[in-house]
Amino acid sequence: MKVIFSRPLFAYIMGLLILVFVSGAVLSQLTNEYIILGSILTVEYIILLLIMLHVYDKYMKPIKKASNTIDELVKGNYRARIHHTSSGSVAELSNKINILARNLSEFAIQEQMQEKQLSTVIDNTQSGLVLLDEKGYIHLVNRKFLSMFGGVPHDYNGFLYYEVLDNEKIHQTVQQTFLYEKNVKESFTQVIEVDKKYIEIVGAPIFNERNMLKGAVLVLYDITHLKKLELMRKDFVANVSHELKTPITSIKGFAETLLDGAMNDSETLKNFLIIINDESTRLQGLIEDLLTLSRLEKDEFKLVRRTLNMNDLVDEVLPIIKQSAEQKGISLTAEVGDSISLQADKERIKQIVINLLTNAISYTSEEGEVKLTVTDTEDEVHIQVSDTGIGINQEAIPRIFERFYRVDKARSRNTGGTGLGLAIVKHIVEVHEGKISVDSEPNNGSTFHVYLPK
Repeated sequence: MKVIFSRPLFAYIMGLLILVFVSGAVLSQLTNEYIILGSILTVEYIILLLIMLHVYDKYMKPIKKASNTIDELVKGNYRARIHHTSSGSVAELSNKINILARNLSEFAIQEQMQEKQLSTVIDNTQSGLVLLDEKGYIHLVNRKFLSMFGGVPHDYNGFLYYEVLDNEKIHQTVQQTFLYEKNVKESFTQVIEVDKKYIEIVGAPIFNERNMLKGAVLVLYDITHLKKLELMRKDFVANVSHELKTPITSIKGFAETLLDGAMNDSETLKNFLIIINDESTRLQGLIEDLLTLSRLEKDEFKLVRRTLNMNDLVDEVLPIIKQSAEQKGISLTAEVGDSISLQADKERIKQIVINLLTNAISYTSEEGEVKLTVTDTEDEVHIQVSDTGIGINQEAIPRIFERFYRVDKARSRNTGGTGLGLAIVKHIVEVHEGKISVDSEPNNGSTFHVYLPK
């Protein structure tokens, strides 16, 4: 009964009722048997009603459901389905609509997955990306770009590029990309907080299937590391040339003086030979340090790890260093915890301790103090070398591990230093996956901390 009085069916029922009344009015003019006429009309009405209900249930209702399902699909609800028992063409239509809905659902899921994958790739790429339309409006910026220029996506998306990017090189790149419709490459520097970044920008035009320009993509590469490596290489070549030139010039000059006749004076000959020997030793030390650095930096370099007892190692190192300390009247002491051991390359760790102690003695005045302390925790060994020397300015601390960098150039050269000791120490610590740091103040000495994993 509820179905009969539903809104779409009620109109048809009323139409049938009117039709029966009209036919009854016509037939009443032909007969006086009103009871028979009424019975016929009632039976007629019931038969027509049953036929209509059958047609409605088998054809009209499924079609209505199909129409509603299609409306939901149009709205983007791909989970909509037709659930109706039917047969024939209507059933075939329902099945095809359900198949279409499933295909659209799978397509939407795949599209969402591809969108997430693309978004993940774009956000995690190590280059900054900016997507522009043909009018110059920004539609997308990735995470790397935001780390370069700051802000959040809402600060850029939907704005013209020249409204939110005030770098002239970027403006030129965009303009030339649109003008010449080909890839354009530029480079510029960007100051982020206190850091100076070197950035290379490439503009690439985007074309549609009809080869019409539809926008451009900007790719920004952070080449700061490469620039620093280039500067380091130039400085290294210049420093090596300078460091090699000094002893070679001295050796050549004194040898020429001896050949010109100074060798006939035994006292002069002895003094010059001592100087030549010292300069040769210094030159040999410089070459050995350069070779050591070269070996440490090779990709195929491998540590010879074995169980190393720090007490035994310190006992081997101290006699080598004590003579230099005694010559300057420096007090050299060592404190090593009991049974401290680690898995490491013995010769390399030995080189760390020797270089740090030698460096401390070189920069400590006479009657000063140098102390070696070795302690450990559950996971690492802490080697600490402290002195009462000249100390290091805070501005110089980030550079002391650079090759050939000297806090006091005159003092370092007078003691035969090559300027490579701390660079070697840092490389050895890094290949052991350790850490190195320094605490220092001018005229208050320095303390070097080396942390090596056990």
